[in-house]
Amino acid sequence: MKLKAALLASVLTLAVALPALAQTPLPDPLDDRSAKRLERMEKVVRELRSIVFQGRDTGKPVVVQPAETDAQIAAMSDKLNDLEQTLTRLNGQNETLTHDLDQARRAGEAQKTRADALDQRLAALEKKVADQEAAAAAAVPPPPPPPSASADPAQAFKQARQLLLDGDYGAAEQAFAGYVDAYPDSAKTPEARYWLGETQFVREAYGDAAGSYLGAVRGWPQTSWAPDAVLKLSRSLVALRKPADACKTLDELARRYPKAPSAVTAKAATTRAQAKCAA
Repeated sequence: MKLKAALLASVLTLAVALPALAQTPLPDPLDDRSAKRLERMEKVVRELRSIVFQGRDTGKPVVVQPAETDAQIAAMSDKLNDLEQTLTRLNGQNETLTHDLDQARRAGEAQKTRADALDQRLAALEKKVADQEAAAAAAVPPPPPPPSASADPAQAFKQARQLLLDGDYGAAEQAFAGYVDAYPDSAKTPEARYWLGETQFVREAYGDAAGSYLGAVRGWPQTSWAPDAVLKLSRSLVALRKPADACKTLDELARRYPKAPSAVTAKAATTRAQAKCAA
């Protein structure tokens, strides 16, 4: 009650003093500081009057709170809420990044494991291939040595021919090449060149085959194998993309060997068409 009486006395004093202040001559115009002070005083009077009326009407003690405290607390509460939301968002982003990093680490470890496994498989395959190559090299018999000059030429030719009949073209090629080198002046050397050309033609070594066939038909021998040698020479030239030379060879075939077997003449016609020879 004492507080109530003191507040009431203050209000009455201010109420009496305000008219007097209002009648006191003020500087004209009021400066900014005087106006602001007056506004503050009026605000205080209004607050005091509200406090007095509240105590009178309710009969309860009046609690005086500093002005604008609620607004400041509310502002601080809003800032705190904003900070909490920001912290929550950052924690969520951090958890997402941590999860992504864990997945990337696990993926990297899996890739490394697969790479190591592939390296091991590649090493095993390389070793297997090397072992197979070594075994194949050991299994291949060495080629027969070329016949020496002191050997029987007829026997050497017969051996080379048998290799050809057996389908061992690699060994037959070496045997006929050795015969040609060992017996360049033998009567069987042109035929050996022909069979040498056959082994080379089979493996599509057309340049080597053309040279062997050309050496075989030098002088245009009248033998059973000569027309076929000329035909194979023309076919080798077609394969070597020398159609003009092939056409000249086919013309010589028709002129030199008019009674060539029908199989030879039929293949010659086909080869002439491939070379686009003039009719």
